[in-house]
Amino acid sequence: MHKNRLQKIYVIIIFSLAFLFCNLITLNTYAANEPTISAGSAILIDNRTNKILYGKNENERMYPASTTKIMTAILSLENGNLDDVTTASHDAITSIPSGYSIADIQVGEKLTIEQLLEMLLTHSANDAANVLAEYVGGSIDSFVSMMNTKANELGLTGTHFTNAYGLHDDNHYSTAYDLAKLMQYCIKNNDFRKLAGMASCAIPATNMHDSRLYSSTNYLLVPESQYYTSYVTVGKTGFTTQAGDCLVSVGYNNDIELINVVLGCPSSNSRFADAISLYEYGYNNYSLKTIASKNDVATQIEVSNATKDTKQLDLLVSEDINALVDNSENNDNIEPNIVLNDDIKAPIYGGDVLGKVSYTVNGVEYTTDLIASHDVEEFRIPTFIIYIAVIFVALLLIYRIFYYTPKKYKRTKRYYR
Repeated sequence: MHKNRLQKIYVIIIFSLAFLFCNLITLNTYAANEPTISAGSAILIDNRTNKILYGKNENERMYPASTTKIMTAILSLENGNLDDVTTASHDAITSIPSGYSIADIQVGEKLTIEQLLEMLLTHSANDAANVLAEYVGGSIDSFVSMMNTKANELGLTGTHFTNAYGLHDDNHYSTAYDLAKLMQYCIKNNDFRKLAGMASCAIPATNMHDSRLYSSTNYLLVPESQYYTSYVTVGKTGFTTQAGDCLVSVGYNNDIELINVVLGCPSSNSRFADAISLYEYGYNNYSLKTIASKNDVATQIEVSNATKDTKQLDLLVSEDINALVDNSENNDNIEPNIVLNDDIKAPIYGGDVLGKVSYTVNGVEYTTDLIASHDVEEFRIPTFIIYIAVIFVALLLIYRIFYYTPKKYKRTKRYYR
């Protein structure tokens, strides 16, 4: 009896250990799937759907340092011409504190807006930021007002600027989420994409300076760097003692474009390592899946006033629907939501839009038009039948007028007693 009890205890212990081991494996697998980063705040967003793939304190106010220059660049592009030439003022150059990155722009030096933007986004030149601010706003203070107005227009509720380049100020702040939204807006501008994606820039000799050559501070873009990442297309770095190391970048791989923000990193190298970890997490765990293809039949309807041969009408998906899916989830049975236009009736022509079809995947709705597969003809009574009916009615009227005599009834007297 005692032996049997011991055997039962051993069996229970073995099963318990096996269960614990399996759970540890599961936990380790899950942990390995999560990115390990040192940044104090970070976010990874799919550009097309706005879906947040990863977030860490993404709405916490942080000091943006030179990632501020993203806003400076887009305002300069939207309010100026690349070929315009401006002259660096005394205040723009001499107001930069010692230790901040500059391009050695001289007071009175003439530079094009394109050259200043290359210095700004590639070399992170703070003097270039001030020259651009005066060119666009008339004064640096006016330009800063423009920056805050633009932030409000874009819905960047956690952002406030006090200068054009990221000089530390307690009232100069942003969030990882806001910077991602700002970058999403900026990359709609092709000139911004080009300038913020340069691995280096060459500034020809000017009226006051020899030619200059700068390599990008964003090592993800520089082929010679150990951190070079071929799918990174755009980026802007930042650093101050208070902000730590920062990076806002854009990657494009397997038809997925991701916005990547890391703020408050402990070192320059860690910001690049963190960004790469986030990209790997995004591209390894998410992919595009075709939920519906162009010209797929979404549904069939019957058009009530149509001819017999054309009244059965297929409604087709007007374009491919490619959804961002989590690779760990089953996305094989996604049901469409179909909304038809009111009062659909003939005539209808092939390609006419007759409604919408939408699919919801991982909380994101994908919608496109439903179009008619073929022409639908309106049912009409044949003309000869109409003629016969008209003739029949006419003959009936003639008959009533000329040949029909109503019967006359004689009145009879009734007597009552």
